[in-house]
Amino acid sequence: MPGGRLTNEDRQHIAEGLAEGLGYAEIGRRLGRPASTVMREVTRNGGPDGYGAERAHEATRHRARRNKQAQPPAPPIPDGGHGRDPRAVQDFTESFTALLIQQGLPQMMARVLACLYITDSGTLTAADLVQRLRVSPASISHAVAFLEQQGMVRRERVPGRRREHYVVDDEIWLRSMIAALQMNDALAAASRRGAEILGAATPAGARFESSAALLHLVTEAFRQVIEQWRQGQAARHPDAPAPREEAPPGPR
Repeated sequence: MPGGRLTNEDRQHIAEGLAEGLGYAEIGRRLGRPASTVMREVTRNGGPDGYGAERAHEATRHRARRNKQAQPPAPPIPDGGHGRDPRAVQDFTESFTALLIQQGLPQMMARVLACLYITDSGTLTAADLVQRLRVSPASISHAVAFLEQQGMVRRERVPGRRREHYVVDDEIWLRSMIAALQMNDALAAASRRGAEILGAATPAGARFESSAALLHLVTEAFRQVIEQWRQGQAARHPDAPAPREEAPPGPR
């Protein structure tokens, strides 16, 4: 039944679809399910390369039994009086977390980031995160340290209070993109050097030269996108303080 819990038969179809090389959207269409449901199911149970229907079904049953014996469910996330559907918010949070995991974030880091990101304030304390995610303070501390290193979360301390607040803001993906562009710039420079050493007229040298040209175009395109985004932000929020200058890499 679409919208209900996945059955063993559903999981068999998912495994068959993965074996055929189908994407989540196509598998979901065949099942009459959202692509996010399929993605969450696969991510929780071994990923595209390790998914098995029987194993996934047993793991789901085990989680259900364990959850019945665990602590009471986490309190619903306050919606600030916006009238949101709590179930829809929870489903979106789970699918967004699964997407972050698919993009390479470890599971706990993805859960913490998603929990922060969906709050209107964009800020929570360690105690808030422990309560909402039902994990240990040590798990939160480790996850925040990782996210802080990636520039995705920052710490703030309210004057006169001892508790730190962990914060995400509108520039979270901007900082991530700039970090990626810095790596892209380093790869472009290495590719140009490779072309010089190997000789642009040789097959290997030509490969490096072609790569350098592509990487340069990618960097230039994203530099323009970032500048356009910043101009748009300044126009929408003229009274907001200017963002800290953290220019993307330029050509070398």
